[in-house]
Amino acid sequence: MVKKTKTILIAEDDRTTRTVMKKVLENDGYNVIEGDRGEKSLFLALEKDIDAFLIDINMPGLSGIEICERIRSIERYKFTPIICITSMEEESNLEEVFASGATDFISKPANPIILKARLKAHLLKVKHFNEMEQSRRYTNRYISSKTQRIVEAYSLTGLLPAPERHTVCVMFTDVRGFTSLSQHIGLEILFEGLSKNLGMQVDAVYGHSGYIDKFAGDGLMAIFEGEEMVANACRCALNIIDTTKRNQSVGDKSAFPLGIGIHVGEVLIGNIGSAEHFDYSVIGESVNMASRLCSYAEPMHIDVSHEIVQMLNEADLEFDEPKYVSMKGIEQPVGIYHLKWAHESQKKQNYS
Repeated sequence: MVKKTKTILIAEDDRTTRTVMKKVLENDGYNVIEGDRGEKSLFLALEKDIDAFLIDINMPGLSGIEICERIRSIERYKFTPIICITSMEEESNLEEVFASGATDFISKPANPIILKARLKAHLLKVKHFNEMEQSRRYTNRYISSKTQRIVEAYSLTGLLPAPERHTVCVMFTDVRGFTSLSQHIGLEILFEGLSKNLGMQVDAVYGHSGYIDKFAGDGLMAIFEGEEMVANACRCALNIIDTTKRNQSVGDKSAFPLGIGIHVGEVLIGNIGSAEHFDYSVIGESVNMASRLCSYAEPMHIDVSHEIVQMLNEADLEFDEPKYVSMKGIEQPVGIYHLKWAHESQKKQNYS
């Protein structure tokens, strides 16, 4: 891969100083752009993609300090190195210089060795920062938004939050007949199809104000919080089923038949694991109940608990009469309700 040439903007009204610095930097492999006035320098900053700025404090028109402030207000230059060029007389203004957003300063006449060393060091810092930011963004794609916030708080304080009790709505999904599918479809094709299927579900969860707690084999566990958590979870599940049916009708091989279970109740949310590896997750009997409901759901059906039925009062949603099943660890038979749209027309309305 060809290394990208860094572009440096020299904002300096003195032609001799500009020429000397330009020659030094070009000999070091940089692309140099010149601005002899504050306004022109700012225009060039907006027009071009600049990797670092060398700005004279005492410029005609906009001062160097004003240029610094305006450059820092531009989003793409939030962390770009700005090195101010000062005379001995101007060094008393260094507090104002740094307050304006400058990264560093060098004194006139600029020593070529110091100029190149300072510039290289600051560009290297930005490179490392960008690499870390990219790594963080990629890492965040592997963890839930809730976990991201906990990790950020932990990195700032060094303290892990204590587990907390919350009432949440838990949704489990699972591909029906996945074991049989894996025996008849190549692993690469199966993996690609499952990834697309789960991607559709993830979009639906976040589109209904939920978040993914974890992926579990060929399904997922999603959490919904807040006043509308039950309605959001139910509509999310119905839209997932609707999308799957729609994709099946056009021959989409990734539209695997799904079973979905939903329950609402109290859980404990906190960090699980050791100092070497944490998982910020949701645990409790309510989680187990949602998982069991999912296991009972027939292909392309959504089974919910009595607690969901009690808390839900939405005109567009309704339930079949319950079926009662015996569940391990529970003395009395448990009522399971099949969730559906109240009217067929609600599918299109809620999907859009």
